[in-house]
Amino acid sequence: MFIVAVTGGIATGKSTVTKVFERQGIPVIDADKIAREIVEPGQPCWQKIRATFGDEVLLPSKELNRAVLGRMIFENKELRGKLNQITHPVIHRTIFWRVFKLFMSGHAWIVLDLPLLFETGILMDFIHKIVTVSCDSEKQLQRLLARNELSETEAVNRIESQMPLEKKCEKSHFVVDNNGSILATEEAAMRIYTMMQESKQHWYNRFSLLGAILIIVFTIVFLSATFDLWPKSWRF
Repeated sequence: MFIVAVTGGIATGKSTVTKVFERQGIPVIDADKIAREIVEPGQPCWQKIRATFGDEVLLPSKELNRAVLGRMIFENKELRGKLNQITHPVIHRTIFWRVFKLFMSGHAWIVLDLPLLFETGILMDFIHKIVTVSCDSEKQLQRLLARNELSETEAVNRIESQMPLEKKCEKSHFVVDNNGSILATEEAAMRIYTMMQESKQHWYNRFSLLGAILIIVFTIVFLSATFDLWPKSWRF
């Protein structure tokens, strides 16, 4: 199995691309969805956030008040770092576990929707191909303002908290230009899907893993036989 990461900036249209892969039957692991799941009331991350930021970041229902928390962390880099320290390790562990389960299910390839792929850098070594969904800065700002109830200053702060799109595009294998119509974006995603379907990388990865396992087993057997480590009950 190999992994394709879809990244980009906030409000650039990553979900439009990942939905194309999902419709073709490719499993998608969405880091943002995981981030929402792990901060549900009562969860360990929720408890740590409450202890760190206080009850002012909670709604009467005890759910996180994302508007208040968002204003706090995007106006204060130190607070943003504290939140990341609470959530990022859990998000990454959850991603690793879900990837492992999909690998064991026999999937040839999967997609990770990772908005902060480059910013964190933690999963880079496991990615086969990177797709960045991009649009011009003015359109990105307009989309974010239309999607979220933010002031222009708040929206700009959120955009600027991430790596510039130009740098993400430079580091990617594919760039999907999402300045045009949804149809054009979907067609670009389908071209990438076709290329990934034709790739034999998943066979290479599986044979490499099998080879590594065989080497480990052979080494254990060889050392055990050489140094007479086998228990007597195992001997013929």
